[in-house]
Amino acid sequence: MMKTLTRRALPIACAMLLAGCMVGPDYRRPAVDMPPAWKEQPGWTRAQPAATQAKGRWWRAFHDPLLDALEPLVVVSNQTVRQSYASYEQALANLRIAQAGLFPILTVTGQQTRQNTPASFGVPGQLGTVGGAAANVSWTPDIWGQIRRQIEESRATAQADEALLANATLSEQIALAEAVIDLRVVDADTDLLQRTVVAYRRFLQVVAEQDLAGTVAPSQVVAAQTQLDNARASLIALGVARAQYAHAIAVLVGKNPEDLAIAHGGNLPFLPTVAAGLPSTLLQRRPDVAAAERQMAAANAAIGVATAAYYPTVTLLGSYGVSPLAGLLQASNRAWSLGANASELVFNGGQNIAEVALARAGYQATVASYRNTVLGALQSVENDLAGLRILARQADALAIAVRDATRGSEIALHELEAGTVDYTTVALALTTQFGDEQSALTVHQQRLLDTVALIGDLGGGWTGLQP
Repeated sequence: MMKTLTRRALPIACAMLLAGCMVGPDYRRPAVDMPPAWKEQPGWTRAQPAATQAKGRWWRAFHDPLLDALEPLVVVSNQTVRQSYASYEQALANLRIAQAGLFPILTVTGQQTRQNTPASFGVPGQLGTVGGAAANVSWTPDIWGQIRRQIEESRATAQADEALLANATLSEQIALAEAVIDLRVVDADTDLLQRTVVAYRRFLQVVAEQDLAGTVAPSQVVAAQTQLDNARASLIALGVARAQYAHAIAVLVGKNPEDLAIAHGGNLPFLPTVAAGLPSTLLQRRPDVAAAERQMAAANAAIGVATAAYYPTVTLLGSYGVSPLAGLLQASNRAWSLGANASELVFNGGQNIAEVALARAGYQATVASYRNTVLGALQSVENDLAGLRILARQADALAIAVRDATRGSEIALHELEAGTVDYTTVALALTTQFGDEQSALTVHQQRLLDTVALIGDLGGGWTGLQP
């Protein structure tokens, strides 16, 4: 029975192998509805596909020397990036393992024994060594495409991990840029508070002189002193945030927090303009979208792997051996054999049906994940564009408010020196000015952060940055 099955299975296997049959569905990327243009930005420029390619030195558009010095270190020193790279290397190794399944397996065995042949019938005994060697070959033809589907799955998984590596690199670079911006804003806020302390000290001096002259109540001196003390306390408190941002920057470039000293910087990063491009280019250059698409391809190939378990497997066998015989003849005994065996699953309690259903459900999950990733990308970009548009208007309004508040503080100081107003008027004017300046700084910080976020949400560097 087995011999008959083998004789029938062998030509069938060869024929099917030559035909290149692969069970399971061929992969087709599902369509995703993409808007023709951004709602928040009517103009656009066309981008080139670059999902897994280097994202360029996009940070140079911010003209910050700290960013220029530290961003290149993310690729080589950031531990999250290195972990993603190791995962990518694992995926490549799994691909090579899957590809090895297409080739025959060759094993060579050898043995050597020492034996003593006793004398008999006048023939003297012999003491000698007997050795032999045999080569065995086995090959399971990929008749139903199971191994090729496994290769498809492994290749798509490796491509997904490559995209995840690019995504991790970009994400860590974005995080570094955000941390540097936050650090620069703390330094700018420190400068602002130092100027405010100087102004409060001047007001205290004027009020103290008026108190000595008896022209103001002592409570105004106390109020001026309290306001100065509060400003000093706020100035000291900024040191906590600055230390945390500096430590975060060190970790992002793979250094111990105490190993990176960052000098105080008085200049904020430059605010560049980013051309968003077409929404459809997100499918080409965002690494997370590319990773989700490749995960779909891997899940689709897994359906073919599971489906192939329904079909019989055929294994071709061959061996060739040499065994020298000790004794009178000292001749070599050579032997060879060729054969094949076939097996087919008859019953396993519905396991194969469940595994195919599992693979199909897994594929549908990756389809939903892919579409959700695209929708999330569109949402993030629209949020960034809306934020930049609205914050630009707010920045213009705050610039006018800061100008008016500064003028009001100057007038109030002159009036205090002339004795025409009390300190309460001056304190209110200076508090208003300080509040407007801090609001303007916060808005500028958010515009910088939204610009960095937009660069990341668009998939990194391209030719759309305008200084």
